[in-house]
Amino acid sequence: MSKTKRGILAALFTWLIAGPALALECSDLSHEGNDYTICEADASKDEIRLFLNAPDGSLYGHFSTISDALAKEGATLGFAMNGGMYHDDRSPVGHYVENGQEQMRVIPNAGPGNFGLLPNGVFCVRDGRADVFETLDYVDNAPECRFATQSGPMLVIDGDLHPRFLPDSTSRYIRNGVGTGPDGKRVVFAISNNAVTFHEFGLLFRDVLDVPNALFLDGNISRMYSPQLDRSDFGWRLGPIIGVVERN
Repeated sequence: MSKTKRGILAALFTWLIAGPALALECSDLSHEGNDYTICEADASKDEIRLFLNAPDGSLYGHFSTISDALAKEGATLGFAMNGGMYHDDRSPVGHYVENGQEQMRVIPNAGPGNFGLLPNGVFCVRDGRADVFETLDYVDNAPECRFATQSGPMLVIDGDLHPRFLPDSTSRYIRNGVGTGPDGKRVVFAISNNAVTFHEFGLLFRDVLDVPNALFLDGNISRMYSPQLDRSDFGWRLGPIIGVVERN
């Protein structure tokens, strides 16, 4: 066997042992005068998780706390952002599931604030896929989510913007959200780097990121962690946090 063939076989063997590379990719983009940071994951390859409390019951609260905890498992935090609205004690406002355990029930009814601006929705992570469901569809389908967080409003619903979004709105905040593709593999997280309206943020997911369903996670307190971009936003303690875990 030639040296060339042996080299090819050796490289192939190494690739098979190591497994496929993670799909997570982060980048910056601009749309209609606004700046955003986007992180795209593949739920069939990337380990997407939610974090709220550590095993000892203490609140994670910060990206650094999660990163330190994962390091003890021989893993790293490849990406993270705040993952849904929370009360003053950092407990989730809406439905929350972590490691298959429901910690907060589904809230299906309208209410005050952005969360209650129906339709709202649920981000659900299952084995090999992740989906954004409108809340009532989530209740009807009853998917077995390993991780789930409810927030609102929906940004994009089956390809349409939320009906309450106004093109001339003056309500502007830093906002973050998540959208999913129809096959459940493509998951796109986005955060605005300047204050934007709901209408502008919804257009980003519908027209640029091209996802049929997207969910607003929160505004004003929104933060992101991305080692790829050398970014780690700091601030007050958060409630639920969405992260992508990389195994060493």
